[in-house]
Amino acid sequence: MALDFIAIEALAPLIVVVTAVATGGWVFNNWLRMRHGYPLENSWGKAVYPKGDTEAQARVQLLTQENAQLRAEIGSIKDRLASVERIVTDQGYDVAQQIEGLRLARQEVTKQ
Repeated sequence: MALDFIAIEALAPLIVVVTAVATGGWVFNNWLRMRHGYPLENSWGKAVYPKGDTEAQARVQLLTQENAQLRAEIGSIKDRLASVERIVTDQGYDVAQQIEGLRLARQEVTKQ
């Protein structure tokens, strides 16, 4: 059963409102994307704007360098932590604690 003219006339305001809301949402979405620095995309998912953003490329380069520096620093911290763990779990550390315990015991005996 095809829609007759009266049904189309009754649905026309709804169609207009839905179209306006969808268009407004699309505009708002693109405005937010541009405001926060995301590139706009066409229907195939490729960036439309900005095409040659040198500022974004420079920012990515700086972040890449900072990331490399932080990774190197974390590597050195891991090495230092491994050394500290090795010292603490070594038998020599236990011997040093036993010596200190004997010194404290000797001092307590001499005080009495």
